[in-house]
Amino acid sequence: MATKHEQILQHIESLDIGRKISVRQIAKDLHVSEGTAYRAIKEAENIGLVSTIERVGTIRIERKKKENIEKLTFAEIVNIVDGQVLGGREGLYKTLNKFVIGAMQVEDMMRYTEAGSLLIVGNRVRAQELALKTGAAVLITGGFDTEDYVKQLADEKQLPIISSSYDTFTVAAMINRAIYDQLIKKEIIIVDDIFIPFEKTFYLTTRDPVKKWHELNEETGHSRYPVIDENRRVVGMVTSKDVIGKDNLLPIEKVMTKHPITVQTKTSLANAAHTMVWEGIELLPVVDAHHKFQGVISRQDVIKALQHIQRQPQVGETIDDIISNQIEMSHDAEPEYRSEITPQMTNQLGTLSYGVFTSLVVESGKRLLRKYKKGDMVVENLSIYFMKPVQLGSEIAIQPRILEVGRKVAKVDVEVHTNQSLVGKAFLMVQFIDR
Repeated sequence: MATKHEQILQHIESLDIGRKISVRQIAKDLHVSEGTAYRAIKEAENIGLVSTIERVGTIRIERKKKENIEKLTFAEIVNIVDGQVLGGREGLYKTLNKFVIGAMQVEDMMRYTEAGSLLIVGNRVRAQELALKTGAAVLITGGFDTEDYVKQLADEKQLPIISSSYDTFTVAAMINRAIYDQLIKKEIIIVDDIFIPFEKTFYLTTRDPVKKWHELNEETGHSRYPVIDENRRVVGMVTSKDVIGKDNLLPIEKVMTKHPITVQTKTSLANAAHTMVWEGIELLPVVDAHHKFQGVISRQDVIKALQHIQRQPQVGETIDDIISNQIEMSHDAEPEYRSEITPQMTNQLGTLSYGVFTSLVVESGKRLLRKYKKGDMVVENLSIYFMKPVQLGSEIAIQPRILEVGRKVAKVDVEVHTNQSLVGKAFLMVQFIDR
């Protein structure tokens, strides 16, 4: 039986794209309190079912697939540029293919403006009108208004006309930044991308006898199974050590391990890997936000996905990618890595930031360990003993030294030098992810 919260989410998902939604209306239609409706609408916003825009309200939008994540909706543009919607509200859910900056003659502008695009222009009413007739939305910069007949045309065409107080350059930079951030998000693998779904998962229920575990074990060769209740919520985990020597007719709930560790579908792969290594777990149940069982993720799945990530070219670079690309191996006898301190690596004082120092230490330690042991690893512990200011433009030498390498754990001591002076020292403990 679905909870009221789940019923509201299902109701929102069934609404037409572009439909306006209000807390009061949802509460009235589904006979729930306004507080319950508000919480469900907020979650719908988090999972990309709706978007809330100032002076417009909340509208049902199309949930974007991961392959299209870098494309923005007009509703997202309004929020990015702190815009005001002057007309065409019915089209806010639509996705733009590209944006065009209108800094040329109107006729030339129209050669580049096509259906589904966004024309960024100042108070040039003729250009705004022609763009709408072409099937493009309009973003007016400088905080200008427009003529009533243009707003009316926008409503007819269901194409948004948005006004922002920012100038054209700033608006274009803000939209580019948002697209770039989306590209980085697209590259981050989450549990949802790789888990084995419910339909293909072997599991037990609380009422199953121990005998059922033996039957599944014989059929699949696996020894670990999630245990779910009548509401499909994960309540336990059962392994061979739980059932050994137990009566075959005993209910599973009497022998299972209660309160198992689970991961949500939106958990990042890195987080799931860390949990599995830290807790020594081979199999993790996957649940949604309401703890309803969705499937499982195995250590094997995690390792394969981590290896896949490493083979992919980076489209949107994170700070760690930038740092990693700037580290070069020195050709000295002792292992040493060199990097120059660039503006992105500094704090507001123009010296090496603590966060970047941490990334340099971790990256150099991992690079050295890969020479001794193949495979993936996670940082279990990082201690920075001291760090002196290192100014912009300095060249640093990072010297990792292995203290111990075992089958599962490695310890590395890292020193950072500039101009022959010791400017930082850290200790790194790493766990290896074995198959």
